[in-house]
Amino acid sequence: MLQASKQWQWIACAKKNRLLLDLNDDMQLCTPYKLRQLTDCTFKNPYFSLEDAAFYEQVYYYLEQFNLWNPAQLCQIALNATAVKFQLKPVLAKSWFFKTYTGTTPSTEAVINLSSESQTGEFLIVEHCPDASVCINLSETFALDDNLSLSQFEVIRVLNNRVHPLIISQYDSQTA
Repeated sequence: MLQASKQWQWIACAKKNRLLLDLNDDMQLCTPYKLRQLTDCTFKNPYFSLEDAAFYEQVYYYLEQFNLWNPAQLCQIALNATAVKFQLKPVLAKSWFFKTYTGTTPSTEAVINLSSESQTGEFLIVEHCPDASVCINLSETFALDDNLSLSQFEVIRVLNNRVHPLIISQYDSQTA
């Protein structure tokens, strides 16, 4: 795991129109989040806080249990989730893209499935509220419908009745 550092800084890069995380002299993470999506706090206090570091590590260690991603992917997911949690403005729910979950097994994990008319994909719940959850797309792309899609790590808010539990057994047989 890439250890969080007090030297890490969030950078609102006008040239790329993206939020960057400067990790050290040689490495930056370019998030998919545009400047218009950022809170004012990003511009006022760019340093990676203790709260940022704690959340990053929490997500990393949580996802590591699934044995689905390599360490570099875990870092990338956890850092993007941290950006969404602490640097992005709230997003409106867009639940109409997703099928309502009608099963009886409740979702108890933060890695969940969402199903559109076009496909089913894995998402990570970054923030859970009683009515809706803020999620990031873990797939390379996810088709919302025939015309719209989400890129990897793009954020979307959905009503909780759209959240499908992740069936881990299908992955266990693929990775064993």
